[in-house]
Amino acid sequence: MTSSAGEPIELDITGFAHGGTAIARHDGRVVFVADAIPGERVRAIVTDASKSSFWRADAVEVVEASPHRRPHIWPEADISRPPEVRVGGADLGHIALAHQRELTQRVLQEALDKFAGGGLSAPVVAGVDDGDGTGWRTRMSLHVDADGRVGPFAGRSHRVIDVETLPLARPVLAAAAAGLRGAEPGRVSFVEPADGEARVLRHPERPSKQRRGARPPRRPRAETILERVGDRDFRLDADGFWQVHPQAATTLDAAVRSLLDGRIDPESTHFDLYGGVGLFSSTLATLGAEDIVTVESDARATAHARENLAPLDVTAVTARVDRFLSSRPSGAGTGAVVLDPPRAGAGREVVEGIHALEPEAVVYVACDPVALARDLGTFRRLGWEAAELRAFDLFPHSHHFETVALLLPPGRGR
Repeated sequence: MTSSAGEPIELDITGFAHGGTAIARHDGRVVFVADAIPGERVRAIVTDASKSSFWRADAVEVVEASPHRRPHIWPEADISRPPEVRVGGADLGHIALAHQRELTQRVLQEALDKFAGGGLSAPVVAGVDDGDGTGWRTRMSLHVDADGRVGPFAGRSHRVIDVETLPLARPVLAAAAAGLRGAEPGRVSFVEPADGEARVLRHPERPSKQRRGARPPRRPRAETILERVGDRDFRLDADGFWQVHPQAATTLDAAVRSLLDGRIDPESTHFDLYGGVGLFSSTLATLGAEDIVTVESDARATAHARENLAPLDVTAVTARVDRFLSSRPSGAGTGAVVLDPPRAGAGREVVEGIHALEPEAVVYVACDPVALARDLGTFRRLGWEAAELRAFDLFPHSHHFETVALLLPPGRGR
């Protein structure tokens, strides 16, 4: 039996993939199915049949439900709505929270088995609070279309959807979004920093036609806001990077501190790569590091890091990490390296550059399990031991999670 885009098919869901989609097979072909759970039988609409090796589909009816299925935490994303008007951003919201974490642990294990060289066990994915996984987003973006409609996009589209609820948002941000008026087409960001007050940042679309040779209009510099981890303050631009969950920075800081406890030699130089505004440089300092270099490609973030870390002996460098490492001499008395790369991961060149520094330990903070596994595979081929892995559900009801890995150099052991 064959099918084409737009046609319904019944599928038995047998697996779960990185990216939050379930897996089925149809006529020997893999089908990635949104809004389904392993163990279910669903009726689905094929949305993409262009590839010979796999299709994509949206579940539209549950024929046999998983015991882990729950009413979606976001009514506007529920399977009862047509796929074209289901909002994205809470792709696991139809699954019991504990089972979400079991599925993400499975995703991490499969990534490790496939890309990291095997023999590693994925840790249990730990929650960071005892709530129902709602009301945690301190940063979110909504979109405004040409008709003035404000809302999130429908899943895997650029169609703006009107919504009555924003269950993942912090209450102050949901209230700010509900009160938004007169927004131009484009994007609107909402930020709740440590003071608990909402900031609304408007990003209107640039005109499609602009006078030839004219410079685009200069956007005003964003407000500086304050975030806090323990008794430490961090200043950053309101539209700059900071962790989204209110407990995320504290959780990751504690994990890095725990993994490096007793491993910091004050005489060595320690590195905080992809350092942002200085969170993990501060972590290194609390562990006794006295010579720290933080490297970040964003100049505004580096400027804030320099200010945030002024009382400490930290050198803040604005540079791409790969280029910075290529300029460093090998084995130059390096202590610990902490790296928190973007979703694409560090990559082979950066891993090899870290290896050339001959550090005493590396802690890798990762937001993507496949990118992490690939980089762990490179480290392990160079002789490094992945000594410990920890994982945290910092984005409940979505497929995203964070993993922190401790790596020890060849011949050093634990």
